[in-house]
Amino acid sequence: MKRPTVLVVLLIAFVLAHPCFAGETWKAGIAKAVITPEKPVWLAGYGSKRAPEGKLHDLWMKALALEDAGGRRAVIVTSDFQGIPKAMCDRTCEKLRQRFGLARDQVMLTFSHNHCGPRLTGDLHDYYPVDAGQVALVDDYTTQMEAKIVEVVGEALSKLAPANLRIGEGRATFAVNRRDNREAEVADLLAKGTALKGPVDHAVPVLTVTGTDGRLMAMLFGYACHPTTLSFTQWCGDYPGFAQLALEKDHPGAAAMFINTCGADQNPLPRRKVELCERYGQMLAEGVENALKPPMKRVSPSLRTAFEFVELAYDKVVTREELQADLQHKNAIRARWAARMLGKLDAGEKFAASYPYPLHAWRLGGEMLLIGMGGEAVVDYALRFKKEFGPGTWVCGYADDLIAYVPSRRVWEEGGYEGGSFLYEYGRPALRWGGDVEDRIVESVRRLVKRTKIMP
Repeated sequence: MKRPTVLVVLLIAFVLAHPCFAGETWKAGIAKAVITPEKPVWLAGYGSKRAPEGKLHDLWMKALALEDAGGRRAVIVTSDFQGIPKAMCDRTCEKLRQRFGLARDQVMLTFSHNHCGPRLTGDLHDYYPVDAGQVALVDDYTTQMEAKIVEVVGEALSKLAPANLRIGEGRATFAVNRRDNREAEVADLLAKGTALKGPVDHAVPVLTVTGTDGRLMAMLFGYACHPTTLSFTQWCGDYPGFAQLALEKDHPGAAAMFINTCGADQNPLPRRKVELCERYGQMLAEGVENALKPPMKRVSPSLRTAFEFVELAYDKVVTREELQADLQHKNAIRARWAARMLGKLDAGEKFAASYPYPLHAWRLGGEMLLIGMGGEAVVDYALRFKKEFGPGTWVCGYADDLIAYVPSRRVWEEGGYEGGSFLYEYGRPALRWGGDVEDRIVESVRRLVKRTKIMP
């Protein structure tokens, strides 16, 4: 018998040593905690005073910790917050580094952008007509939530155990491009079977975590749509909350975890009724269930993570003279913003010409690429990156920092609420982003994706 060459022997050794052939697996740990405020912190969103009046269901924070066959770790946190501000994210990530040795590229803090969740300190600075008492309540709650994130992440890491990951994709169709369809007309158009206008992303990407015994441990899933079905004054997770409750009821012991993909210009329409919210939650849960049907694709146990801030330039930094004029603006939010900005100038602060925008790229095996984007990214980003990077690509908005709306070049040129002069609502020292915002983000994402490429 002819002896194998040295090259063949080395090739066989490499193949047998690879995690996919050596019987090695992921490790995963899941933890969850109720975050429903116990005190009357106002509800976030809509720019008005909304004191809580009970709840439809609890609000949640959940953490999924992953460790690959080589011991590399990453943690994603999902939550029912309307938005995590940069300062809170920065402080929390530093605590996670000190406590667990997790670098910034290994942590992604996401929020559903739910408008029936609580305010947090620094989120939408000038959006609400708050008083000193409300500020104190929000500050206290925010401090508690920073500690809660550290606690939940620690619990998830302590539960790391052998697991298998698989990905699939379902579909849900209730998201509507709100820029191209008038809300008052949508119900009638749908009843008539008339096609709605504008780009949408109706995909429901799903990642499952199962134990080595086959037990389902977690379902991480996404959808591109604002959680703004409801606008009342009860705590509620909106349609993502109802979807998670339905999935956890049907899969006892498993954690359902929602991430908002790129839904900045997408609304659940029609809306404003609890029964519609429940229906959309059920539609999303059904999309997840369809994705769970075999065959799902196995994710090989290899992890690479990358992170960076990219500077997004403002179109024009606001001047003192412009702020002085805005003190009398008929829009109360803009007037409050002008007063606060003037206070900064009076204190000697100089406004920066750009903002540090957080971006993540996580590659799980050769099967899944998760791109995490800060702020309210419009659907164009998800459609672009999924086309560019191929199957298994997830594009998650609402990560690390609410920041502001993040328009594509198309939306920036069209203007309107997502692309026009509304950065003051988010406390930025400018009214609008520069026109190259998409170019800067794309260049950064490509760089991060390249850094996560898994070499044989």
